[in-house]
Amino acid sequence: MARGHAGTGGRVTGTDRPGPGALRALRALRALRVLVSDGDSRTALACVRSLVAAGREVWAMAPGRRSLAGVSRRVHPIRVAASALEAPLAYAEEVARTCRDLEIDVLLPVSDAAVDALLLHRHLLPPAVRLPLPPSATFRAGSDKIRMLELAHRAGFAVPASARIDSADDAEAAIAGATYPAILKPHRSVVTCAGGASRKLDVEFVPDSATCRAAVRALPPEAFPLLLQERIYGGAEGLFELRWNGAPVATFAHRRLREKPPAGGISVYRESIAVSDALVAATDALLRALDWEGVAMVECKVDRATGRHVFMELNGRLWGSLQLAIDAGVDFPALLVECASGDARTPRPAPSYRAGVRSRWFWGDLDHLYARMARTPAQLHLEAPYPSRLRAVVDFLRVPFSRDRGEVGRWNDPMPALLEGARRLMPDLALPALGSLFARLRALPKRSGAPVARHRLKT
Repeated sequence: MARGHAGTGGRVTGTDRPGPGALRALRALRALRVLVSDGDSRTALACVRSLVAAGREVWAMAPGRRSLAGVSRRVHPIRVAASALEAPLAYAEEVARTCRDLEIDVLLPVSDAAVDALLLHRHLLPPAVRLPLPPSATFRAGSDKIRMLELAHRAGFAVPASARIDSADDAEAAIAGATYPAILKPHRSVVTCAGGASRKLDVEFVPDSATCRAAVRALPPEAFPLLLQERIYGGAEGLFELRWNGAPVATFAHRRLREKPPAGGISVYRESIAVSDALVAATDALLRALDWEGVAMVECKVDRATGRHVFMELNGRLWGSLQLAIDAGVDFPALLVECASGDARTPRPAPSYRAGVRSRWFWGDLDHLYARMARTPAQLHLEAPYPSRLRAVVDFLRVPFSRDRGEVGRWNDPMPALLEGARRLMPDLALPALGSLFARLRALPKRSGAPVARHRLKT
């Protein structure tokens, strides 16, 4: 059988290709093959590290020649020309060709745009490829912030006071009646625009009605309807769950300690926490109402005044702080691939994870510190009481290595951290030299023997 090689992206050809039965037998003998999208994301890096350690053969797909996940140990990098956001159909077609050429078994998209594109064009994928995601209609329902407020309330979450804005022309009543500062949210994070391209939209802080009017007018028609919500003051927590065959397989929770931007956004420093049975039950009820299959993150704010968990949104994909869950003991990528591949026929909940484990994205935390130094608390929309600039510097420098883990930097897999640091510090000078170093290291003889799986579902 002629087979395309990972380094060339060649296609399988020839008239002597085995039949379906022989192909199934060959697949059973070799390591499971997994293709991970968005190779330059920290989520993809956590995925490939997990799957390589579990004995899978892993490819990381990214637009450039090198990506964080693509330079990780024993990972095959592969380039993708089309953009999932700008050309969803072309992206799905290219991913489908790659899956056929490399005989991929499981496909893991990790960004909203990639998930959207591949679910919308799922029919293009080879039938043998497993895509461990809910149907497109279910995913889109979970991504609809307006619909999810009602479902979250029924499941037992508190929800913020909200007003719906259906168009820019009908916004005045909601804007005039809101309490400021407030939060303005498009109904979905990724919307489809005219011509088929997609656009990513952000949540905005609006300190007053004039700012709100300007923000509403600046949004494209596809962003509507909008939610204008009260601002909830308190810390942010996330509860993560993997469901399969109608039952929960694994659960995890974390608390955000620092974010980028500082008032709320991407978590750059976070801690694993124990979670109450009531919150687990509410999350499970919400996902059960959606008939969800796969992974999901429920994002909440813990209201400082009442102590209740206030629902913010549902993210139906692998998340940015995934490495913390793996470090704490819940290996979501390995478990998800086990479920998708049929290796775990009777999955059970994963063992309890360790609370108090912390994970830090160094460069994101440095961005947080820079924002605190360069801008005022009012400009950053910080909640009072907030730490002083001096306190922010002290907190940044105080890193208890016995408890904290670096998210990207790992002694046994240093190349992603080197690539990220080179891009930050001297992108024009360092990357050519770093590329030569990567080529030399990849030319070194590979260690024989498959790695041992760390987390396996019991049967």
